[in-house]
Amino acid sequence: MKRQTEEKIILVTSMTRLEYLKKRFNSVTQAKFYVEHLGADFNDYLAEDELYREAFAASITAINQVGRLQVIQRQYLPNFIFGKKDIVVVLGRDGLVANTLKYLNGQPCIGVNPDPGRWDGILLPFKAGELHLVIPGFLQEKYRIKEVTMVKATLQNGEYLYGVNDLFIGAQTHISARYSITHGEKSEQHSSSGIIISTGLGSTAWLKSIIIGASKIVNELTLQGTDRNHNRSTRQNKNGAGTDQGKNAGPQNVSGKASLEKMNWDADYLYFSVREPFPSMTSSTDIVFGKITREKPLRILSYMPDSGVIFSDGIEKDYISFTSGMKAVISIAEKKGRLVV
Repeated sequence: MKRQTEEKIILVTSMTRLEYLKKRFNSVTQAKFYVEHLGADFNDYLAEDELYREAFAASITAINQVGRLQVIQRQYLPNFIFGKKDIVVVLGRDGLVANTLKYLNGQPCIGVNPDPGRWDGILLPFKAGELHLVIPGFLQEKYRIKEVTMVKATLQNGEYLYGVNDLFIGAQTHISARYSITHGEKSEQHSSSGIIISTGLGSTAWLKSIIIGASKIVNELTLQGTDRNHNRSTRQNKNGAGTDQGKNAGPQNVSGKASLEKMNWDADYLYFSVREPFPSMTSSTDIVFGKITREKPLRILSYMPDSGVIFSDGIEKDYISFTSGMKAVISIAEKKGRLVV
């Protein structure tokens, strides 16, 4: 069959849970013993692995009908050099698409869901068996490109790191992160659990959990404050005094819920959120949440002697060191991801 394109098609894959266990325990039998000894269902691991293998085989067949194929695994992405005209197909979970996008520089990315019954597939609109139609359709411009805004952390020594969903800036272990933070004209020193920077794509992930957690805490404290004011007012009424006291006391809008505006994937801004900021004689808590724009980046100076890091998209092993004296500028990246949808 004649190839429909001479451009290389890169298929990005990842190991299944079963493959990780086989690598750890050397055999399926030993992996099964380990999983079942813990009371888990090993059949679920087998089913997931089987479906992934079927999707992988279908992807290989479909891509070979269209063009030249090269397969790489996720762990080789940081060192892989993509050609300018490569077409990238990602077979895996949504996170694998995000992990792949940050290493691309304008190449189109096609997300394939190997297991629609298991994964939501927000970034995986296609199935493996459709690739023989999807890739030619893309080449004929029958599919559109959806752009994804990225975040970039740049150090004064020239090191940088991109993020598709988010960046984490803080201590590598569970200790307080110490740094100074500057946003616009405001600066202060912090002691916190770190900073999360979120893109539009990542706004429904880590940032969403932070917003929900903060909202629930505030609502609960508001309810407790209202109950105390109500009880105080009731006692005063029984004593025949202060009949109007407490009527408007305490926090209002008890049923209100904190929410974040819906962000588009190509939004021209980012959000930052400081996790668990701690006020002390040397640390403040005024700059804890806000927008990052091209005109208003976030600047951070590390005070962490040996454990400061910046990593992206939940991949802790893929990080840049952020120790004492290092300065980071957090900004909207100059490039965008390009998803075929």
